[in-house]
Amino acid sequence: MKLQELVKALALTELTPVAAGEGEADVTQGYASDLLSDVLAHAPSGGVLVTLQVHLNVIAVASHAGLRAVIFSSSRTPEDDVISKAVDEGLSLYVSPADTFDIVGRLYQLGVRGRTA
Repeated sequence: MKLQELVKALALTELTPVAAGEGEADVTQGYASDLLSDVLAHAPSGGVLVTLQVHLNVIAVASHAGLRAVIFSSSRTPEDDVISKAVDEGLSLYVSPADTFDIVGRLYQLGVRGRTA
């Protein structure tokens, strides 16, 4: 599924319109974790991350892991410096009022799966 289709289906609020060119990218995998070392070790490259964490390290980890996008759950919104860094890295950021569990369930319904072994 295209990233922009996921954004629309989940009614996500876009934080990085400059990085929105990634909207045509296919996203078939995702990962949910608030433990950034876990994200580094296990998140699938090209996937989407769902997290509560909103600090600058999320951007560094997501970029290093090769993720396409980060969805912040429970209406958590990062500061402007975090958003600016994501734009610099070409990483799309989104916010949802839904909690992590609900977002992941919806992603699964849309065909996004966890990392395959």
